[in-house]
This record gives sequence, structure tokens and C-alpha cells, in this order.
Amino acid sequence: MPDFSEPDLVLATKRIPQGVICLISALSYYELTTQIPHFVYIALPRTSRLPQAGYPPLRCFWYSKGAYEAGIETISVNGFPVKIYSIEKTLADCLKFRQKIGMDVVLEALKEYWRKGRTDLDKLYDYAKICRVEKILQPIIETIVSQ
Repeated sequence: MPDFSEPDLVLATKRIPQGVICLISALSYYELTTQIPHFVYIALPRTSRLPQAGYPPLRCFWYSKGAYEAGIETISVNGFPVKIYSIEKTLADCLKFRQKIGMDVVLEALKEYWRKGRTDLDKLYDYAKICRVEKILQPIIETIVSQ
């Protein structure tokens, strides 16, 4: 299996300019997972069409307008601008798509986020509200914080 790296994020962005790097690809970028993404995970507005097959392989997720637009940041990868969700938005999205990516991935990422100490729980809860997962997030955070 190929190991996706930052150049793949650039290729994905060039291929789908409206796409935003999300979920496991974003977790990997932020070093919040031990998962090695075998696809570039891309968020698209709900009205978008499925992109043509090509390289790198993509895993697309369709977002509502509010969820798609919230938390987009632009990073520079080898001088090329790449849209990616912020750490807190990525964590909220992972919780929302936990059935697709696995709850173990979500828990690992939240624990690592807390362990690194650069947390902004207010921001995390704001994004959790947008993604409608705040009731799921609350007990998980309480457990992680109390450990």
C-alpha cells in the first residue's frame, strides 16, 4: 500500500480545487493518529459530483454547507496552498463520521490531542455543535480529562 504524504495532498488539491483535506488525512497531517491513510480524505460540498478516478486515490465525503465551510485553514505544502480543516474541526468531523473511519481512530486522536496539551476545548465544542456531535463528545472528553 502506498504511504500518502504531503505531496499527495497537493496533487489532490490540484485535482479537486474545492476539496478540503479532512478526517484521517488531516489527523495524519496533525500527527494525531498512527493510521496511515491509503487514500486522501477529501470533504466536498453536498452538491459536488464524484471526482474522476485518478492519482492519488481519494475517499470523498459530502458535507452540508455549514459543516463544509466551517474551520477551513490553508497550509503551505512545498509552496502550494492546500485547504485543510483545523485540528478541532477535524476531530469533530471524525466523531461525526465515526461509523466510516472507526471509533478507535476517533478515541486515539482525541487522547493524543489532549496529551499534546495544545487544546482549545471551546473551539472543539463549537465545531461539535456544527457537526451535531456535542452530546457524543461530552462523555468522551470527561473520561480523557479525568485519566
